[in-house]
Amino acid sequence: MRKIWNKYKYAALVALIGAGLLLWPGLGNGEEGSVLRREKPEAQGAQGGWDLQTIQTEMENILAAMDGVGQVKVMLTVDSDGERQLAQDTQLSYSGDTAAPEDYSRKSETVRLDGSSGDEPVVVRRTWPTYRGALVVCQGGGSAEVRLAVTGAVAALTGLPTDRVTVAKWQ
Repeated sequence: MRKIWNKYKYAALVALIGAGLLLWPGLGNGEEGSVLRREKPEAQGAQGGWDLQTIQTEMENILAAMDGVGQVKVMLTVDSDGERQLAQDTQLSYSGDTAAPEDYSRKSETVRLDGSSGDEPVVVRRTWPTYRGALVVCQGGGSAEVRLAVTGAVAALTGLPTDRVTVAKWQ
């Protein structure tokens, strides 16, 4: 028994520490005892969607802060707008035998939660937009180093491959 303990004591210690961290309430979320934390992205529109103009403006502000970029304009083209699938409460009623009903009707309505800003629909699944390409026009676009840095930044922010990001010099 002592040999087994000596062999696995460090593994047991790591497992106990890991279990303690998993069970610690509110660890890492900044709100003690919180089970669910909702974050509202800045680029969300009024209906919980997204706003292309806001995303482009935020990207322009970030890119302009990079060394050597200068004044910048960004244009993103969108392949798909993304979508939200809302939770539905569906009721099915029928008359007659259950094996062969004579008549049936189905009623469905969107599930809503009372929130601080009124009734909000419950979103079951969300897909974000996919981008087709990006054009960045900036004052530092004549420099290969700036073009490479801007291309990498736009690719990282949008998920686009670098061959779909074009950086041009501002006239």
